[in-house]
Amino acid sequence: MSQLSPAVSLVTLLLAAAPTYQWPYPFWSGASSSKQDTVVPRVLGFFPEPVAEECLSSDKRRRGICMNTYDCRIQRGSFHGPCALGFGICCVFTTSCGGEVQNNSTYVTSPGFPDLIDQAMNCSVLVKKIESQVSQLRIDFLHFNIGQPNRKTGVCDNDVLLVRSGEKTFQLCGWNSGQHIYVDIGEEPVTINFRLLGNLTSRMWELRVIQLGFEQRAPAGCLQYLQSANGTLKTLNYLTNGRYLANHDYLICIRQEYGMCSVVYTPCSEDSFRIGGPRQPINNTFISAEEDEDGSGTGAEINAVTATTWRCRDRVLIPCDFEEFITPGNDGAGICDLEHCGNSLCERPTTEAAGNATTSASAGCRVESSALPFHIRIAFGPATSEDSATSPEDKAGMCLSYEQLACVP
Repeated sequence: MSQLSPAVSLVTLLLAAAPTYQWPYPFWSGASSSKQDTVVPRVLGFFPEPVAEECLSSDKRRRGICMNTYDCRIQRGSFHGPCALGFGICCVFTTSCGGEVQNNSTYVTSPGFPDLIDQAMNCSVLVKKIESQVSQLRIDFLHFNIGQPNRKTGVCDNDVLLVRSGEKTFQLCGWNSGQHIYVDIGEEPVTINFRLLGNLTSRMWELRVIQLGFEQRAPAGCLQYLQSANGTLKTLNYLTNGRYLANHDYLICIRQEYGMCSVVYTPCSEDSFRIGGPRQPINNTFISAEEDEDGSGTGAEINAVTATTWRCRDRVLIPCDFEEFITPGNDGAGICDLEHCGNSLCERPTTEAAGNATTSASAGCRVESSALPFHIRIAFGPATSEDSATSPEDKAGMCLSYEQLACVP
């Protein structure tokens, strides 16, 4: 028998002493395992873990989650092109009436979307948290067209969307494509319910529901949160021939960008600010005491004094930077709110003549504020009998362009 060379003998000894390894992904299913064998998955996994990153569908219209084909199938998603250099697929999740949102970045659509609906119906979708750390939802209204509110009162008395989160309910109707809202979510699911009463209105909707962790959520109290140095903000259901919604009181917040210290607002066009009628006089009566001048000892003279202030019923409030604009807030604390109403963002009437003025916004109209955090408050009151006194054309709403300005050394 021939002898092995020293090099071959050394390799043989090393291989004999080395532990035995098994290929973790067998090419057959149902492989048996024992205590000595490595436990292996039953499905071949060249792409075993989801990338869990957003991807763009092959038609460039929707966004999905990049994952392997098997996981997309068991989560009831649909395949929309490759991702991760071809190792995964872009999985898009959709649901409609009677369904549930159980995955992040899920699209909620009207039945038969993009076909129109022209009959009365009730459509409800349930949104469940996908992880315990989720604390907020962002709902983007990619397409949203249901019945308009009552043109005189601004109330959604036919079609309405109801978003219920705990004890809070948010109502919306009309045309809101391109808008978005943030909704808090607790342990209980959030309900998205379309209640369509009329038969003569054509509707369609496509919403995108994104679940956010605490570090991604919008600031407390913000219904809308804009995250760019410049852009456009609009009141809900803003149309040139539309009607803003009654009984809405919310904040539109803007994220402060690095190196920016103020923000300037300008109307999108000369007629893009129409918030109700002009300011109305409000008489406030208070008691004043004046000491007697002759020293007769009769004490102070009590007088009732009436002062007239001009206030907006429906208004837009932009925080200001000057003490003379500080007025009591709803909770009694001093807040710096600058009121805007009528058909001009820049006009601030202080007299009766100015209160009756109805001039349009000029080309140079701009409102600048360095009050932090950047936000605008929309405060539209409930429907009242006074609504009939103001033309619906004066209640179209507001479109503003905003731009953050750099800090001045």
